[in-house]
Amino acid sequence: MQDRLGTVIRAFDEQGFHRTGTVVDRRSGDWLANEVRQIGLEPVLEEFSLSRVDPLHASLEVNGRKIEGLPLFDGGFTDAAGVVGKLGNLNSDAAIGLTGIPPNAAQTGALGDARREDKHEAIVVITRGRRPGFCPSNADSFLRPFGAPVLQVASDEAPFLADCARQGGAKAVLTAHAERLQAKAFNVTTVVPGTDKSLAPLVVMTPRSGWWSCASERGGGVACWLEIMRTIRAARAARDVLFVASSGHELGHLGLDAFIDRRAGLVQTAKAWIHLGANIGAAYGPGNNLQASDDEMESAMTKAMTKAALAIDGRLPRDAAPRGEAENIHRGGGRYISIIGNNDLFHNASDRGADAVDVKIIERFAKAFGMVAGLLASG
Repeated sequence: MQDRLGTVIRAFDEQGFHRTGTVVDRRSGDWLANEVRQIGLEPVLEEFSLSRVDPLHASLEVNGRKIEGLPLFDGGFTDAAGVVGKLGNLNSDAAIGLTGIPPNAAQTGALGDARREDKHEAIVVITRGRRPGFCPSNADSFLRPFGAPVLQVASDEAPFLADCARQGGAKAVLTAHAERLQAKAFNVTTVVPGTDKSLAPLVVMTPRSGWWSCASERGGGVACWLEIMRTIRAARAARDVLFVASSGHELGHLGLDAFIDRRAGLVQTAKAWIHLGANIGAAYGPGNNLQASDDEMESAMTKAMTKAALAIDGRLPRDAAPRGEAENIHRGGGRYISIIGNNDLFHNASDRGADAVDVKIIERFAKAFGMVAGLLASG
């Protein structure tokens, strides 16, 4: 199994930037559909539409330097001329505010408040991942963009930009110029038929899009998704098991919403949802966080992980909102089990290569998820 897992993750990594609605996203989905066929199942490519953001020019020019970046996809954009003004710390009187955040914290804390209150004409965000580099945030409000243009830049620029802000307002030009194009993306789905059609289905889901190559962020989940498929197909389970690998993850979970919208009532009527979240089997800074809707779901995953010699480093407090696509199920009142890992390379542009994952750990997860899926699908 390890060789098979490694082959899947290498192929996924080598495809390139897995941004929703792009050529890479399309090719990656076609590749994944072919992997499903090789298991002996028939994949379905379920399209959905989006207004894709294509950055044209994204940079900050200050004190003789030009720093390339990436706009926040759920904020505003500038025209080609950009915003011209003084650079100062967030919540100062400067036209262009400066702050730093970890990935996926663009809607909370001081930055979220400043965006909602229009404190600045534009904002520069230094992305602060666990390792140096460029670690952009997801666009959780992609369908409801708000606030001033936000330009995200790599953490390497932090000392220089902090000095510029301390100078009392260095003149800067922030450009976050982008266009929106109507595009198509799709989810890869399939079903392993059960023997008793009167039973509610089980759903196994994993995202397949994200920032950069995301070898360790998404690769482990995609590989486990395929292995669970093999396990369930061999078991001849009682209930149908639906599988969805969704695009649109970094854009507020657009793909999962499209999958749910096509299946009215499924969130609540499904037996359960198994969410293969981010960073499963990440090699750098690993840690496993269990999210579950109720005691029965948590107990089932705990037993399987214990049997597979997998540690549980964190547990979601009961009734708290989970992270990742499990949030959609929580919000809709469904039952779920979800694993999200820790990862020093989370959203980092350097999340590449075989060393980014621990295939032995991913194999253990594939067996643990297969055990739980088999249990839930059995009746």
